[in-house]
Amino acid sequence: MKVTVFSGSHKGREGNTLIMVEEFLKGAEEAGAETENIILAEKDIRHCRGKFECWLKTPGRCTIRDDMDDLLPRFMASDIVVFACPVYFDNVPSIMKKFIDRLTPALLPHFEEDAMGEYRHSKRYEKYPKFVVISNAGLPGQTNFEVERLYFRRLARTFHTELIAEIYRGEGEIFRGKNNIILKPLIGKYKKLLISAGKEVIENQELSEKTIKDLEKQIVPPSLYIKFGNEEWDKLREEYKKKKA
Repeated sequence: MKVTVFSGSHKGREGNTLIMVEEFLKGAEEAGAETENIILAEKDIRHCRGKFECWLKTPGRCTIRDDMDDLLPRFMASDIVVFACPVYFDNVPSIMKKFIDRLTPALLPHFEEDAMGEYRHSKRYEKYPKFVVISNAGLPGQTNFEVERLYFRRLARTFHTELIAEIYRGEGEIFRGKNNIILKPLIGKYKKLLISAGKEVIENQELSEKTIKDLEKQIVPPSLYIKFGNEEWDKLREEYKKKKA
């Protein structure tokens, strides 16, 4: 089974979401999956021009020559695609949206009615990869992911596939405290849950209710996290002031 992660953080390999992805993929590999993590920030992906040339002039292929020439076939060759990204102002970062927009050639321009009586574009291919979402937010709480939850569920419908797992982690900056004597065991416990989730997705094509519940538990109380976060921001501001002085 081929699992391809498309990591859409503007921070590239420095983001907190990547920490989650690495643990998830350990579990997927233990379950026998072949995995790949593609860092979108390292790719040349230009904006969709919205001219529909991929449907009219060169059906199934974008007329823009950039790294999507390679990435779209990798997307379609996957059994499971993982969309991994942080939350930026309640939604996906622009780099992820740009990548998703450029997946348009994988569909046909024709409209069709789905089983729910809604409308979408028809299939170009018989089979599409199943979707998984891994996302991280700097603020505490699961409500930060309300827009992403709806967006990726709608996207799975658009691409004639299933969204088989969603892993959302508030309190994202907690990962930066990995060497803290108090936080280290808490982070370690959460990482083990991510490994288990990776295994479950490969073996069962879904997450159990228990795993979902455990993944969404708070790592630290929100009040403590907010206090810690605000103190860190104050430190950073002071450091920048000293640099400018």
